[in-house]
Amino acid sequence: MNEPLVRSTQSGAVRTLQLNRPEALNSFTSQLHAALMAALDEAAGDPAVRCVVLGGAGRAFCAGQDLSDPMVAPDFTPGATPKDLGQVIESLYAPLVLRIRSMPVPVIAEVHGVAAGAGANLALACDLVVAGRSASFIQAFTKIGLVPDTGGTWLLPRLVGQARAMGLALLGDKLPAAEAAQMGLIWKCVEDDELSLTVESLAHRLAAMPVRALVATRKALADAQALDLPAALAREAALQRDLGAAGDYREGVEAFRAKRLPQFDDR
Repeated sequence: MNEPLVRSTQSGAVRTLQLNRPEALNSFTSQLHAALMAALDEAAGDPAVRCVVLGGAGRAFCAGQDLSDPMVAPDFTPGATPKDLGQVIESLYAPLVLRIRSMPVPVIAEVHGVAAGAGANLALACDLVVAGRSASFIQAFTKIGLVPDTGGTWLLPRLVGQARAMGLALLGDKLPAAEAAQMGLIWKCVEDDELSLTVESLAHRLAAMPVRALVATRKALADAQALDLPAALAREAALQRDLGAAGDYREGVEAFRAKRLPQFDDR
């Protein structure tokens, strides 16, 4: 039986999705795109899922686009029509990033080995990124004459500021996980042998929290980047109005008053 391109496992309320092309460092093909989108859609539609972990099988998280895939591989025949890479972005990478950013539950990237090109920005699109110490992040696009994609031009300056974003994007140097954490590109760097347990603990912690509020927090922080202060304050008021009418707010207050652990169930 052929191995699935995305392995999906469930532990309590946590769904783990693992890219599964280890022989190619989990680099993207059109088939892997389709499998990951389907797995994310399934997790989004399952009320039993309250947190998603995204990882990679084998030696790497994801090495980016598989350049041997027919959808992107240049045709070196004289006079051949160039591949429309913009269409690849529009049909595959953009929907994937937007799917992750619109998930109704928090998403954690568990990064080991290399996260390069689209693989790096796929991780950065997640809500939290935890990486092993031997992991690295590479904005490899300029090395093949391209610009950062998979949301990189939007994500990088928001995470680390314009100057660092420009250096990462222009130079395409390998950035060790510890430096990535130090500059604020990712949430945390841990020892390699602690990575799985750290992510598992974090995922179950998030799954026990009011995930509807966590997702609203994601959206509020992203939206605020394009708002002035009065508009951001108005956005906060609208979100609090909605969340204040939900069951998790009542449960949180009741649990606080009763000095007990809350049992959140909104999603």
